Amino acid sequence: MKTRVALVTVGAVLIAYAMVGVLADADADPIGMLVFLLAVLVGHDLVWMPVALAAGLLIARGGTRVRTAALVAAAVGIVGLPLVLGIGRPADNPSVLPLHYGRNLVLILLVVAAVPAGAAIRKKFARPRRRAGR
Repeated sequence: MKTRVALVTVGAVLIAYAMVGVLADADADPIGMLVFLLAVLVGHDLVWMPVALAAGLLIARGGTRVRTAALVAAAVGIVGLPLVLGIGRPADNPSVLPLHYGRNLVLILLVVAAVPAGAAIRKKFARPRRRAGR
């Protein structure tokens, strides 16, 4: 409970700081900011939340291996996505990001997905072990 109160307090202070900054800035475009905030809200509620909830439902039905693979895939995706998109790649120097990052990211994610899939297949087709003494 104390953590929640602290997080809400910090969030409220940051929002108040941003609002004061917007109102004090002479070059600020309040209409543009309002449109941006509404677009973010709609995009979050209509696009991101259904995807996140569906992924959470699928992950919850899986076991520990599936949850671990999803966590690893998310971390790899977050780190690899800027390379795939070419963020920071100068147009005049092709040697800065020279590899096929999209293909490599897909291969890594396939390996991450193959680990729990292989474990599930092995578990399904494994013969039950006999106990000693019987």
